Parts: sequence; C-alpha cells; structure tokens
Amino acid sequence: MTRRRRGWLAGVAALLMICGQAMPARAATIRIAVEYGISYLPLTVMRARHLLETMGRQQGLDITTKWLKFTDGAAMNEALISGQLDIVSGGVAPMVLLWARTRDNLHVRGIAALNAMPLYLNTIDPDVHSIKDFTSKDRIAMPAAGVSIQAITLMMASAQVFGEAGAQKLNPLTVSMSHPDGMTAMLARKAGITAHFTSAPFMYEELEQPGVHRLLDSYTVLGGPATFNVAWTTGRFVQNNPKIVPIFIAALQAADSFIIDHPDEAVKIYMASEPTSLSEAALVRMIKDPENHWTVIPQRTMEYAAFMAKIGMIPAAPASWEDLFFPTIGSEPGS
Repeated sequence: MTRRRRGWLAGVAALLMICGQAMPARAATIRIAVEYGISYLPLTVMRARHLLETMGRQQGLDITTKWLKFTDGAAMNEALISGQLDIVSGGVAPMVLLWARTRDNLHVRGIAALNAMPLYLNTIDPDVHSIKDFTSKDRIAMPAAGVSIQAITLMMASAQVFGEAGAQKLNPLTVSMSHPDGMTAMLARKAGITAHFTSAPFMYEELEQPGVHRLLDSYTVLGGPATFNVAWTTGRFVQNNPKIVPIFIAALQAADSFIIDHPDEAVKIYMASEPTSLSEAALVRMIKDPENHWTVIPQRTMEYAAFMAKIGMIPAAPASWEDLFFPTIGSEPGS
C-alpha cells in the first residue's frame, strides 16, 4: 500500500470516526443509479458485498440501498434533480453539466471517481481509418449523443483534427444508444450504425469481431489516463446526510481494493450482474490491464470542464477540480 493510499484511508477513517461520534443511530434508504459496463464494477462489488450497509452499521447507521440501472447520464441527472435518486454515477461530462446548471440551487458536485479508464471509438467500416474519413453515410452510436462523455471526447478529438471551429463537425452523425444496443447495431449495421464510441467491456468485445478496428481512444485525446466515471449528488443530500458520503467513499475504496486484490472474484460478481460474451479469463485480463485504474481520485476532469466551457456548453469552467467535488474526497492530488 502506497503512502498516498494510506494517507487517504486515514482521512476517511477520521471522517467516519467524527461522523460516528456526532450522529445518533438512524435508518436511511439510499437510491443509487448505475449504467452498463464493467467500469461500474466498484459499485457492482459494493452492492454484491453489501459494503455500504456493513460500513453503515459500523457507524450506527442502518442503510438500505435501492439500485437502479440507466442507459445514460442525462436521464440520471433528470431523476436526481426531480428527487427520484440520491446518488448517481456516469461520465465526467454529465456531472460537469449538472454542476454548472445547479450552482445557484441544488449545488451538485462529485463525490469521488470510480475509475480511470479509456473509451474507444470503434468502426466496422473498412474505408474509415480516422475521424477525417467519416462521411454523411456513417452513423456513430454512443450514449446520450451531444452531452455524454463520449460525445464530449469526440468533440475534443474533432477540434484537434478540424480546428476549434470544427469541434461539432461530426455531431450530426451521432446517434443515442445504450452501450449494448450500440454494439449490436454496429456489428449488424442496423440503422446505418458504422461506428460505436463506447467503454469496457463492449469496446473489447467489438474488437474481437471480424472487421472491427479502433479509430481513437480517450487517453490519446486527453493526453493521458483520465477519469471515465464518477459518482455525484446534491448539496442538499450531503447536508442532510453528513454520515453517508464518507461511508460511501470508504465503501468505494474497499471495493477498489477487492477488485485489485481479488480480480477473479470481482469478475464472477460482474458476470452475475450483466450479460457478456467475454470469457472470465478475458474479463480478468481487462481488470488487471494497466490502462484501467481503480481509484477514487479524479484525473483530468478539468480538461473536460475547460473544453465544455470553451464551446459554450457551460457558462464558465471551475477554478480547479476541487470545485467540482465535495471536500469529503480528501486532500489527494487530483486533476
């Protein structure tokens, strides 16, 4: 265990101790939303191993969890705003959008990162070797076209290739689809889908199919490892439930440790929760792949926020990554 990780755990332990002393025992029901893919494995492990409930009891809190599955961050954001959810998870971009929209009311901010993982843009079109080769006959499937993290990453790549004025050049080609539906559509060339901007495990499954090749990945666009998924909530929820956010972060960290230390068991948990054509061995390799980092510390979130401000999706970028997250994340060096 690194000195940094020991320091983070000590900080969470201190928060839990303070919360345990300050709050009487009570019951709480937490409604948590997740999407499809192995990138949500920390939450999947948390649910299967009842980490939130166990850690809650240790702090005198009787936690009941309700888990709901969504296909994109935009729908989850609407449910969070309407009070139907307590904690949601998804790509950095939907969280940044809601942070900007709620700065004067709900005060939505991130709780923690779920991982740092790349996103692949794959295609089955043999004539497309870079995003410059897309034509009006191509369609690119992705979750929540226009606002998802895949959509923002594609715009960032377009700005790099076509210039800043061309950031949204490929937007007319994008189609909103869940990860499973997007993969199915591209492989069958349904609805004109010739490309799919997706995440693990779907991007790896696609590349095992004849004729599919990768055009770009988000790490190249961002300049290095970057947070894919985060968990976020409202300021009201944090204020009304001061014990829960530190417990949630501690449970996430425990899930990360389990994934790193017991990848075979983590894969079994994933396979029981979501259908996949990949073998157990392939999924274990995916978990252990050096490009996939199981960490709660945000990485390169400001690159997304700054770009979204530059193209006018949000009024202004946050001053730093700390503005995007509640202070309970601790003093670890994020970005």
